[in-house]
Amino acid sequence: MWHRKPAALPLVWPSRYDVGVTATNTANTEQNELGQDGLRIAVIGAGPAGVYSSDIFLRQLSKLGDELGLGTAARIDLFERLPVPFGLVRYGVAPDHPSIKFISSALEKTLDNPNIHLYCDVEFGKDVTLEDLLERYDAVLFATGAVKDKPLGLPGADLDGVYGAAEFVGWYDGHPTGAREWPLEAEQVAVIGGGNVAMDVARELVRNADDLRAKTDIPDNVYEGIKANKAKELHLFIRRGVAQAKFSVQELREMEKLPGVQLIIDEDDFELDDDTIEVAEQDKLTRQMVEELFAIREMAEDMEDDGDVDFEGNPADRKYYIHFNSAPTEILGEDGKVTGIRVERTETSADGKMTRLGEFEEFPVQAVYHAIGYKPEAAPGVAYDERGAHLANANGDGRITTDAASGDVRERLYATGWAKRGPVGLIGSTKSDALLIVTNMLEDLAKSAEGGRVAADRDPESIDRLLAERGVRPIDFAGWKRVDAFERAEGAKEGREHKKVIEPEQFRALAHGK
Repeated sequence: MWHRKPAALPLVWPSRYDVGVTATNTANTEQNELGQDGLRIAVIGAGPAGVYSSDIFLRQLSKLGDELGLGTAARIDLFERLPVPFGLVRYGVAPDHPSIKFISSALEKTLDNPNIHLYCDVEFGKDVTLEDLLERYDAVLFATGAVKDKPLGLPGADLDGVYGAAEFVGWYDGHPTGAREWPLEAEQVAVIGGGNVAMDVARELVRNADDLRAKTDIPDNVYEGIKANKAKELHLFIRRGVAQAKFSVQELREMEKLPGVQLIIDEDDFELDDDTIEVAEQDKLTRQMVEELFAIREMAEDMEDDGDVDFEGNPADRKYYIHFNSAPTEILGEDGKVTGIRVERTETSADGKMTRLGEFEEFPVQAVYHAIGYKPEAAPGVAYDERGAHLANANGDGRITTDAASGDVRERLYATGWAKRGPVGLIGSTKSDALLIVTNMLEDLAKSAEGGRVAADRDPESIDRLLAERGVRPIDFAGWKRVDAFERAEGAKEGREHKKVIEPEQFRALAHGK
């Protein structure tokens, strides 16, 4: 029998990565003021992977640089195609995650570093090319993340009313290039997926608009859209069993506190055999997740027994069904529009192997959202591994290769985060990636001529002149701080901490002080 125990999932960057920033900054600044020609590193992408890799590079260089013959001075230029930094944290995580502000704060501390220079609103492959960067930087690190959905691949996936999670997340997070309106006309909705993104999408589809606005930074168009949402019944379909889901404990606890929403489960899904329980208990996070799911089972039973109420005992006007061992097989439609979803019952063994049982059920729905994974972007001039869905790199060590098959390493080019490993893992994986890639970068630089200083053009202002010649006006860290100050001021007017700006031209006007 599973019992509920306190569980804490480390969703924010560990505090030890905030220690020592001032010392590192001061040491490098003093050396730069003395005129030392430091290493020059370009990082593509100012999301968590790019920002933390920059921080770790400076830390490791400060610690090991003299021993490796590299010195301890470096300048890192972070290029971001969006007008603002923070990538996935700002535009890929649901706005009601309490951990967001802590992660953003840690990222901002790293950017507030005289040896890290932010170049937002600069698109790699358009505003600057790989050749431009290799001429001016000793190494180039790709941390480009992922913004596109993997295709659903089911019959009916092209029907009107089928949406990828990335598109919907872009709308409710106020992405600068995302939709400004979203069709929320469906009264019955399906969400496909067994991970945290699916949980985010499902939660936002049943959220109370006033509650969401009071607690988050959503812009007005998102508030108005969710307020007009007609969804009354949501079905979350997870192909595997309770013990094989990939939810974080934090996600589950956010599911438990939805005003006006009744949670409904199938008790048969929670009949776990001894082998499955034994395997689940071997991993701490899996054990905590399963314990929390059993707590949700009890909560759902109480909600039903008390007369179809929400977590506070108030009458529920929305129902949230959670279906495990349920594999969607087809999206049903008429006249080009979604009318339902066909689902096959599955069975999952202790080792996670899924078996289809040939038992089907159809559910009437008018919209289907799929959250089955993202596909990291390609980078112009860099080979892409289609099978692994990431930039081609040697044996997962982050060294960019000529193609996905040969493994021939291209000098001075690296990848980290989702660009390196594909769309799996959270902040903890990003941390371990960053340390691995930085270690490899320093090792390679130490083997090169001139103490790693191999770029031909070493003028730190060269990149600024190039961008100016091309009519590109980057947004720097000071510009981002002006945007942030405006968002805080707008939020304060409504009793909120932030209120997001969403229009690119407004970003630019604020950042450049217009």
